[in-house]
Amino acid sequence: MSEKLKIGISIGDVNGIGLEVIIKTLADNLILNYCTPIVYGHTKVASFHRKALNMNDFSFNVINTPDQANPKRANMINCWEEDVKIELGLSTETGGKYALLSLEKAVTHLIDGSIDALVTAPINKHNIQSDSFNFPGHTEYLQERSGNKDALMFLISEDLKIGVVTGHIPVSEVAQKLTIDSIVSKIKLMNDSLKKDFWIRKPKIAVLGLNPHAGDNGLIGQEEQNVIIPAIEEAKAHGILAVGPYAADGFFANGAYLKFDAVLAMYHDQGLIPFKQIAFESGVNFTAGLNIVRTSPDHGTAYDIAGKNLASESSFREAIFAAIHIVKSRRESADLQENTLVYSKLSRDRD
Repeated sequence: MSEKLKIGISIGDVNGIGLEVIIKTLADNLILNYCTPIVYGHTKVASFHRKALNMNDFSFNVINTPDQANPKRANMINCWEEDVKIELGLSTETGGKYALLSLEKAVTHLIDGSIDALVTAPINKHNIQSDSFNFPGHTEYLQERSGNKDALMFLISEDLKIGVVTGHIPVSEVAQKLTIDSIVSKIKLMNDSLKKDFWIRKPKIAVLGLNPHAGDNGLIGQEEQNVIIPAIEEAKAHGILAVGPYAADGFFANGAYLKFDAVLAMYHDQGLIPFKQIAFESGVNFTAGLNIVRTSPDHGTAYDIAGKNLASESSFREAIFAAIHIVKSRRESADLQENTLVYSKLSRDRD
């Protein structure tokens, strides 16, 4: 039991559905067969949500540090001492403040190796803004905290994996943010992740166009001709099997995505709308390209149903399993590579 992965969980906005889906997920003891969960929050806040759900037979094991975690219990680290005013369904400064305290401590433990992966419950990208958090979302925050130069927002499910070149930016800025280098970088991150995190030996990646009908040979915009196609050709020169650009509407309507291991969209909604339509209950948001592992459910704070016992925990549960799978895949890849290097060295020594 002690060899199970320690999965850290940040609680997100205390006024949203984060703790509801966390408690519903961890109330099923079968999850303890696969990992040791450590939630970063406070027991009083958790008790408020537990009572709202009428789940009186569930409780957390309170610990101070991850090494104290009980592998047979759902564990919690208290990240503050004061009482918190909870206003379910409302976006408040309080909701952002304590979401950040939870996230900061969890990420610190993730970076120092005290936990093996992090699953983040949804934040409100507006009320969490502060001197300590000046980012469009989790992805950019984690990229900076982990010291990585680039990251890929990668939505994953059994049938569909979609990454985006541009993330949380206004649509009016998308075209100017698209460069050959930025697209090639995301294609490389996607290709590497498919190999290392999902063990796909020769990934086949579809690249979408930006404009309607993928520009229609320059008739409807020049981005495909001037930026996207050259980026695809450069990726191919690096040995990556990238194909496109495809017109997004027909590509998803006729099921062409099923012929590829992953899809690279040019902007947020171009990728996330079809993904959530196809895999809303099972979809997971994975931050690829980092030296740490972070996943999250593919939904937001859902203020409109907070506290009403209506939120489905399916995506959050899948996020935990995805984190476990990715950590194990990376470790197995590293072990295989190390063993291959050792074998090659021994062979050379014998020669």
